[in-house]
Parts: sequence; structure tokens; C-alpha cells
Amino acid sequence: MKIVILGATGRVGNELVQLALEDQHQVTALVRTPEKLTSLDEHLRVVQGDVLNKQDLHTAILDVDVVISALNTDGTTTLSESMPLILQVMEEKGIKRIITIGTAGILQSRTHPELLRYQSPDSKRKTTRAAEEHHKAYQTLEQSNLDWTIVCPTYLPEGERIGKYRVEKDFLPNQGVKISVKDTAQFAYDQLMDSAYVRARVGIAY
Repeated sequence: MKIVILGATGRVGNELVQLALEDQHQVTALVRTPEKLTSLDEHLRVVQGDVLNKQDLHTAILDVDVVISALNTDGTTTLSESMPLILQVMEEKGIKRIITIGTAGILQSRTHPELLRYQSPDSKRKTTRAAEEHHKAYQTLEQSNLDWTIVCPTYLPEGERIGKYRVEKDFLPNQGVKISVKDTAQFAYDQLMDSAYVRARVGIAY
């Protein structure tokens, strides 16, 4: 497979790059700082650029099968601003599949199903700014004609890949409180070969 990974130098993005390279997929990473990439491999193509630059996206998203976005918010509006550009480039190139890493805050609330978790009393967040960014990205995906999946982890500590976790469409698994970076990346990676959650958000937790 030919895969573009955005946010490849982040915690989940880095794991996704390693998983794809282990399976000898052709991987393109669009990164601002190539020196931060920990993987070097003959199957890895590195494009230095910015997801807010449409020409850089065109250069990276070249003859690929799928886009994976592990972009995070980092206190900026990069996530919400880049998503429309990413989708435009995908549509121009006829690419249908995108898998993104979101947050449990944009899943439905169990106690107030008409609200998202970050908008409801379910949320223990001190600030909703990051969830609002992810919400805007979700709305952009939802309005597109693409085959998207948003993987929505809750608290994301480091830790080994356990391989056993719970997932639920549109909701966080009941009483789920955490999921490791490695297991989140593994589940997102597995969606390359799985269509069960196309055009859906998926909550993931132990």
C-alpha cells in the first residue's frame, strides 16, 4: 500500500510510521522538521513542508491509496485549518480513504446523547479548546464524500502494546479511562484493512 502519514513526528504518528514500515508499505511523511523522525527506511519518503500549504500537500499526497492524519492541536488551529485543504487535495487526486486520530471528547455523551462528551457534564476537562479543534475537523470530514474514520482515544499514556482493548462506534466504551499510544496506533493502523468503521467515530479504551 502507498500511505501518507501527517503528524508523523508526534507520539501516535511515529508509531504509525513504524507499523507501516514493518509491513513494507510505501510511506510518505509530510513533516516540518525531518530531523524529528525516528524511522529511516528505504520505504520511507520524507517531504519537508506544512499541512497548511496546499502545494506541500499536493507534493506529499502523490499516487497514494490512503491518508492517515495523526495531527494534534498543539495549542494552535492547524488541525481545523488543514483538514479542508487535505480533503480538497484528496478529492482532486481521487483518493477516498482517510483515517484520523481524534479525541474522546468528540464522541457522544452517554448521559446527554444529544451532546458531545466535551460539551456535557461527562467531561472533566479544564479547557475545551483542543476538543473544539477536533470537533471542527470532524464536522469537515462529516460534510465530505470521503471514506473517513476518526479513532477517538481517551487519556493517552505511554506504555507497551497490550493488544486487548474495547472499541465502540460513536461512544467511549463504558468506564474507559485510558488507552496507550501504541494500542491506539495499532487500532488506527488496522483500519487500513477494515471497513467496519467507515464514516464513523470510534471510541477506544481498555
